Amino acid sequence: MSNTTPVPFPSDIEISRAAKLKPISEIAKNVGIDPEDIIPYGKYKAKVPLTYLNDEKIKTSNLILVTAITPNKAGVGKTVTSVALSLGLNYIGKKAAVALREPSLGPCFGMKGGAAGGGYSQVLPMEDINLHFTGDFHAITCANNMIAALLDNYQYQNRNTDKALERIVWRRVADVNDRSLRNIVTGLGGSANGIPTEAGFDITPASEIMALFCLATDMDDLQARIERIVLGFRTDKTPFTVKDLGIAESITVLLKDALLPNLVQTTEQTTAFVHGGPFANIAHGCNTVLATKMAMSCSDYVVTESGFGSDLGAEKFLDIKCRISGLRPKATIIVATSAALKLHGGVPAAEISKPNLEALIAGIPNLQRHIQNMKNFGQSVVVSFNKFKHDTDEEINYLVDFCEKEGVVFAINNGFTKGGEGAADLARKVVEMIENNPSKDLNFTYASEDSIKSKIEKIATKIYRADKVVFAGPAVTKLKQFEANGWGQLPVCIAKTQYSFSDDEKKICAPTGFTINIRDLVINAGAGFIVAVAGEIMRMPGLPKDPQAMHIKLVNGQIEGLS
Repeated sequence: MSNTTPVPFPSDIEISRAAKLKPISEIAKNVGIDPEDIIPYGKYKAKVPLTYLNDEKIKTSNLILVTAITPNKAGVGKTVTSVALSLGLNYIGKKAAVALREPSLGPCFGMKGGAAGGGYSQVLPMEDINLHFTGDFHAITCANNMIAALLDNYQYQNRNTDKALERIVWRRVADVNDRSLRNIVTGLGGSANGIPTEAGFDITPASEIMALFCLATDMDDLQARIERIVLGFRTDKTPFTVKDLGIAESITVLLKDALLPNLVQTTEQTTAFVHGGPFANIAHGCNTVLATKMAMSCSDYVVTESGFGSDLGAEKFLDIKCRISGLRPKATIIVATSAALKLHGGVPAAEISKPNLEALIAGIPNLQRHIQNMKNFGQSVVVSFNKFKHDTDEEINYLVDFCEKEGVVFAINNGFTKGGEGAADLARKVVEMIENNPSKDLNFTYASEDSIKSKIEKIATKIYRADKVVFAGPAVTKLKQFEANGWGQLPVCIAKTQYSFSDDEKKICAPTGFTINIRDLVINAGAGFIVAVAGEIMRMPGLPKDPQAMHIKLVNGQIEGLS
């Protein structure tokens, strides 16, 4: 009997620090980008000029979408899978890159502690990416709040005139989880300090600036989208935009550098573009079109992710990002874990890491619905299973048989513990699918000419499997108003909980017989879609009882607490 103490698996930050990073100039050169053209942010980060976009190469590159089942609170490892698959593709001899969103400081200091992947499948430098990175989030926050300040000044300078707006709809943002800022009053302290006004903050990833930033195709398109932002309404009910305020050019200037995609690398020096960061439960949840296309311009295979489960991120990726950009994934990966399936099978969160085949079987309808949804879009599907020590052969064999019956490919991903080698089997199966059975052309959930009401109802009934949709409060009047203002052709982005197909996070697994309650509509004319707010979802998160900020610190000059 051995007395050797098992060596604990290193933490994400330990793996990050031990990784041998190449200078970013080498990463650029390896994918055909002249190191003289990049804009370096230190040794391991850089911005890439848009001149490296290559439309012909984009047409031949293979785009792979990574989505997931409905997650548990800790998530199911979607970013880990995205990074691991890019490593695995390179491991088997393919030229691959990964395109991801930038992490938000709100969740990093709230619940998650980081969002740059994990284990041996990370994008690096992890600490920089999780904290201030290249300043994109700060630029977006500044642009958003500059608009708010200039709009308030417009109201102040035109008070008591017919130019003053009857209603303002533009909100400020901050990249922190701060429930106290959701609803506030500004302009207190006398007339010299402005006009007392009810206002509020959203989190930066929910800003329309973030959404349009991620969908813009170049600098001119960015400015055109900024011009279309609706800030409020005049007394005659007509919309008042950034173009009307006359500040579109100055706001574009604030975003000039931020719009360029960020180039970094993985734990195995794979090319990575990390750019933009909207949440999928309150926004469209996809990285920038520019970063995705830049990755496709220099790689044969590009892995990208969309936020949360397929009912949120993947639906919006396909119905909004792909509709607007023309992008088409050749395959979709659905990430699953036994823990999440057991949660949907009715096991308490504290026990989901224990072997329990019966609970896993009970939670399978959740995976099945996500598979059906992606098939309905015309996607060829691979189920990627993130394997943990507590997973049993019996549970895995059941999943293998289930996927075979569903007509989808099953693969185990060990990229967390083994990097590219651990994701090689997943990579081979994805390549085989793309070569022999690629996704068909997209079958969108709704047509552009459908009414706003019809679009929302089709998402709710086709994707969520709701019985009906009820419109209440401001949503009722805004349906008519938005159609009258010419916004009826726009796609719809439903904001709802990420923990259920319904708008009630307690309805787990694959609920039926429920109603989706739409309580408000928000026009994002600059981004080019309408946000439908369902249930009690908040566009500014709150902090948990024990926020991760309590555990982030400097120890001998090194950061601890990020993961």
